Amino acid sequence: MTSADLSEVFRTEWPRIVAVILKNFGDLQLAEDCAQEAFIAAGVAWPNSGVPDSPGAWLLTTARRKAIDHLRRSNNYAQKLPLLEAQARSASHGGSADGLIDDQLALFLGCCHPALNRDAQVALTLRAVAGLSTAQIASAFLVEEATMGKRLTRARRKIRDANIPFSVPDRELLRNRLEQVQQVIYLIFTEGHSSATDAQLVRGDLCDEAIWLSELVAKLVPDDSETLALAALIRLTDARRKTRTDADGVPVLLQDQDRLKWDVKQIDEGLGYLGRAQQSPHPGPLLFQAAVAAIHCTASHFDQTDWPKIVSLYDQQIALGSTPILRLNRAAALAYAVGPEVALTEIDQLADDLDGYVFFHSARAELLRRLGLVSLAISAYDRALECNPGEGQQRFLKASRARLFATFN
Repeated sequence: MTSADLSEVFRTEWPRIVAVILKNFGDLQLAEDCAQEAFIAAGVAWPNSGVPDSPGAWLLTTARRKAIDHLRRSNNYAQKLPLLEAQARSASHGGSADGLIDDQLALFLGCCHPALNRDAQVALTLRAVAGLSTAQIASAFLVEEATMGKRLTRARRKIRDANIPFSVPDRELLRNRLEQVQQVIYLIFTEGHSSATDAQLVRGDLCDEAIWLSELVAKLVPDDSETLALAALIRLTDARRKTRTDADGVPVLLQDQDRLKWDVKQIDEGLGYLGRAQQSPHPGPLLFQAAVAAIHCTASHFDQTDWPKIVSLYDQQIALGSTPILRLNRAAALAYAVGPEVALTEIDQLADDLDGYVFFHSARAELLRRLGLVSLAISAYDRALECNPGEGQQRFLKASRARLFATFN
């Protein structure tokens, strides 16, 4: 049993186990804790005994037993225990595929309940549905891990105190919460595509989870342009997955990637989703992001990228709502459309907002290098390394800094 094997089981079984335990026992914190304990138990048992024929069934049985043990130790649940045990015994992991999807969708939309604020909705779903650690979620929000831990605790308490339901939703409820759902899926993909804390820059398990979730929602709401745009954006971006790092896990810049190895099937699927999304007379921010990704995917060479068009798309998206990271992306495109000096001026205006963001400092270092300001570029790389990036990103930054230092001396 390898860590890769367990990771694959985790990707497919985590949301199912949390959803079923939540359905059986009605406690989200309990469901998360018991799912985690079941995977820990698997990590201890399976290397010796081997992976069971049905890993999901083994994990769910273990999680249920853990849940019942927790309940037995809790006076608050003493009166409910016989009923809960009966529900757990009668529940079947091997239910219909539609039933499992319904349970997971109920978990998903329950975490996006309007009684929770937006940050809590996203953070809780990343934890409960995708199984991200508190540290990974904190990185996605650019906050300290302790701050995110408190936020998650408050969200779970709110669910308990307000008796927020995790019942099977209807389509209208899904429509009402689409914006939250889209944001959650996008953040899951972002963490998988450019993990800031994991040893691997690209986490295919999270990318696959985001692809599955975006496809599920697109099937449920096939006429929503932003949902279609999200499905397009994820596929067009993920098409480059195999070329984004080298054999040692070090990032490879876009201009150095082998475009012949990009996933043509994913590109075609993404362009198909994008074409459907572009039929809307009211484009949203995800549509503009997907259009940028399409330009990158359809350019036969980096030098043929339509950078002025990309800057224009960012301008249109910023008109809908500006964020520091969006402006950073625009400035990076501006560096190729106009020049690094103009781009550096714009990036420097974001220093207060993005000082703790590794990609702000690495982008700034690249612009300084292109302008021949080697000592300042080295300092920018040093600041990027102080942001504690993942292992692969660290090696990339150190190698870039070393090459600059060699030319400087």
